Amino acid sequence: MAGSPVKIGLLIPLQKNLLVDYSVSNIPIFQGGNVIGRNNLAISDKRVSRKHVSLHTTVDGSAEIVVEGPNPVIVKSGDQRKKLSTQDKALIVHGDIIELIPGNYLFKYVTVGSEHASSSKTDSSFLRKEKRHSVEESSAVKRNRHILEDEALERTLLDNDNLEQDDVVAITPGHSQLKPPEVLASCGNTEASRHFSVPKDRLSLIFRLMRVQGIPAWANSCSVAIRDVIQGNVLVAVLSNYMVDIDWLMSGCPDLRKIPHVLVIHGESGATVDHLKKNRPANWILHKPPLPISYGTHHSKAMLLVYPQGVRVVVHTANLIYVDWNNKTQGLWMQDFPWKDQQNLNKGSSFENDLVDYLNALKWPEFNVHLPVVGNVNINPSFFKNFDYSSSKVRLIASVPGYHKGTNLKNWGHMKLRGVLEECIFDKEFCKSPLVYQFSSLGSLDERWLAELAVSMSSGILNDGSPLGSGKPLIIWPTVEDVRCSLEGYAAGNAIPSPQQNVEKDFLKKYWARWKANHVGRCRAMPHIKSYTRYNGQNLAWFLLTSANLSKAAWGALQKNNSQLMIRSYELGVLFLPSTIQDRSSEFSCTENQILNQGERKSFRNTDVCKTKLVTLCWKGNNGIDSSSEVIRLPVPYQLPPQPYTSEDIPWSWNRQYFKKDVYGQVWPRHVQLYTNEDA
Repeated sequence: MAGSPVKIGLLIPLQKNLLVDYSVSNIPIFQGGNVIGRNNLAISDKRVSRKHVSLHTTVDGSAEIVVEGPNPVIVKSGDQRKKLSTQDKALIVHGDIIELIPGNYLFKYVTVGSEHASSSKTDSSFLRKEKRHSVEESSAVKRNRHILEDEALERTLLDNDNLEQDDVVAITPGHSQLKPPEVLASCGNTEASRHFSVPKDRLSLIFRLMRVQGIPAWANSCSVAIRDVIQGNVLVAVLSNYMVDIDWLMSGCPDLRKIPHVLVIHGESGATVDHLKKNRPANWILHKPPLPISYGTHHSKAMLLVYPQGVRVVVHTANLIYVDWNNKTQGLWMQDFPWKDQQNLNKGSSFENDLVDYLNALKWPEFNVHLPVVGNVNINPSFFKNFDYSSSKVRLIASVPGYHKGTNLKNWGHMKLRGVLEECIFDKEFCKSPLVYQFSSLGSLDERWLAELAVSMSSGILNDGSPLGSGKPLIIWPTVEDVRCSLEGYAAGNAIPSPQQNVEKDFLKKYWARWKANHVGRCRAMPHIKSYTRYNGQNLAWFLLTSANLSKAAWGALQKNNSQLMIRSYELGVLFLPSTIQDRSSEFSCTENQILNQGERKSFRNTDVCKTKLVTLCWKGNNGIDSSSEVIRLPVPYQLPPQPYTSEDIPWSWNRQYFKKDVYGQVWPRHVQLYTNEDA
């Protein structure tokens, strides 16, 4: 690509044991001047300056390092370890290790051969992680050639506005090639998210995908990061999750340090809990909800953020760890709600009832705080009745452990979903329409339970009162090849933790469908999102974003002649349904200086009632269906209809061995670091 900078190599992050650190991104090194500093780290450390060192490289790969910051830097070359102070210089070569702070933030300098550096294809992004350092140099050189060929191809795709990186065919090293043009042309909705934008006053009607590193910029349009969620003058934060990396959380979201009161509801155990207790700020309260039935977990992922103006409710799919918020396909919904007027304190809503019922099940220790709006209050589930949720257009679908029967039978799990859908009237096009189950962990299932779940997922009625009818489900699940060629390589499979005995049951073969996410640029960002939907073409009857994987523990299983539902775990999701809404010219926000103004959409009078229609980003209909309808585009991250497995596709299972090397030259199984502090 003429005029483009020539990439000379990479700085590859290492752990202290000199193994690759997969929690930190590689730093590309170009011909000429390069600046490395604090912004290149996964965590903020003020010992590292923003311009900590500079690297000046030439086309042959040789480089001079100059210490720009006030703190010393270590350069390790072979057996020699040299300390450099401010403005000291040194030459570095392929294989040398730089310690940005002595003993910390290690990077290995890796170059490519001069025959590649002079090629126009060296504008490609190179391999993210280095091959095992113990392999002989001749093998490393050979692999570098394959890396360049594969990654140069990938960059070629990224540079073409009509293609993207997920269109690389994964085949054996040295034989990478583009998909045939006719195959690419068949994907008419590639990059559907490039032009996806939603007015701020309509964000509460959709969910958003989380930002992912290492994908094209267009694929992160309208995406969200943790700092977009936890922001502003938060007075009280309730963080609900399964895994919590407190070291990453405090650095990845520094605003948390400013919040006076934080309650962390978690599912951790063992050494991780000890680390949490030891390192939590004094104003943090930790709570693990009771698990009365064995093999259950607290798996819900949500936040409640109390502001002077109101409360922000967030439901999402990511653990509070670095890889979940940076490397995977995830989803998040949030909405801000104001305090209730004094005359409406006793006025409730379905959303409020569901939320408070769920919070009551968590049994957290209430605590007293002073809020500038209302004075001294106890933060308990009833406190959250003080907010006006009447503007919510989603329903909460939660699971809590226990044996639920009688009037509680349809309060939780798949029976809650059944009860909500039974009250909904759907268009005739969804009669007997198919279902999709998409998740990241598969329980030990049987056909009887899948039939039970399908009854709930197929619930709903038509305008004439007749039932929608049973829908045929497909299960979207990554293949071994998807994981091997993903942004993380086999390491991504650590977060798809289903054993061979669960995955390779014969009856499941007819359900398997491919993870295809070209239209949102996330084919290589392995899914940790969990979602369930009923669809016809690109039209959606409903869509559920949830923490619940496909398991009896999460959804519950009927017992005692269908009179009792047994659930083991805590889960939480939001259900998007077609609805009738009275259009407003503004929407409430806890963090904006003023109420959100109406975006670019058709104008309604405040007294007009509008019916919403749910569609995917690939929907090609007319936005103005009629004068009383509004299209709500949901960023469903997988292809509809799903593509069934071929005979060559093998579903991923994490306890099998895979010897075909991934994009980082690794095999499986291997160690994967999930927490910043490995001892935790």
